[in-house]
Amino acid sequence: MSIPVSTESFRGIVHFVAAANAQSFTEAAEQLGITKSAIGKSISRLEHSLGTPLFHRTTRKISLTTEGEAYLASCQSALDILQSAEIALRSKLTEPSGLVRIDMPAAFGRSVMLPVLLDMCRRYPHLKLTLTFNDRVIDPLDMGFDLAIRFGPLKNSTDLIARRLNEQRLILCASPTYLAQYGIPSSLDELKQQRCIMAWRGGKPLSWLIKGTDGQDVKFNPSPFHQISDGDAMIEACVAGAGIVQFPESLLRPDIEAGKLVTLLPELTPSATELNVIWPRSRHLLPGVRFIIDELVSLSAANAFG
Repeated sequence: MSIPVSTESFRGIVHFVAAANAQSFTEAAEQLGITKSAIGKSISRLEHSLGTPLFHRTTRKISLTTEGEAYLASCQSALDILQSAEIALRSKLTEPSGLVRIDMPAAFGRSVMLPVLLDMCRRYPHLKLTLTFNDRVIDPLDMGFDLAIRFGPLKNSTDLIARRLNEQRLILCASPTYLAQYGIPSSLDELKQQRCIMAWRGGKPLSWLIKGTDGQDVKFNPSPFHQISDGDAMIEACVAGAGIVQFPESLLRPDIEAGKLVTLLPELTPSATELNVIWPRSRHLLPGVRFIIDELVSLSAANAFG
């Protein structure tokens, strides 16, 4: 059974967030139009109610305790949701608004998704984004994201929902400079002898996926020559002639069309991999989040991410 939050507790939360963000009781009091004494007493009552201190206090400054940092993240998220709901109601849902937190693969997010998302924000000025770019496997539930863009099928369907945007072909590429120096591989055995640029995740290189002799997709682990943890840097290294990479074709196409990269061994191209937008199943979708999902699905139908 849920326990209702009292008016005093809610006021204390607002005062706590303001003080934490300002890192000062005095500045927070000025922002809220109340006295420093009032905000101090309000936060003290909140700490007493929670049974733990939220701030380290000295005569010169305040700083969050470990418990305070964790509580701030939850409080800020709750206030953002309330603000988004208020904006939505005031605008009577005439346009998307509020804060949406999205995590994306680094290279694909920057080159393909970022322009699409920024265009949405240009069209709807009240839509705000918090974007992170990384190639680690993350759990949106643990990390506090509203949405995540990921390659590959959804493995955990209990707590997450996925909408497929399209399928992406993984291709092998190298620069003309590299191929002129090291030769063009014509078989899997020759590929094994080449300088392969591998993604570095969790202390080890990631496997490539290729089509085996029986037509089934299999993992391929060439001896890595370079190991790089950032997708953009991997592509830049490949264009510079450092070796061979495997990436979604949509990321490499501009450099292929510009003659900076050449596709290799198309017979080894595996089955296309899914591109999905995922979000927590239990979370109520605010209008801004729902709008972005619908827009991405609509754009995928027009092959915007191919």
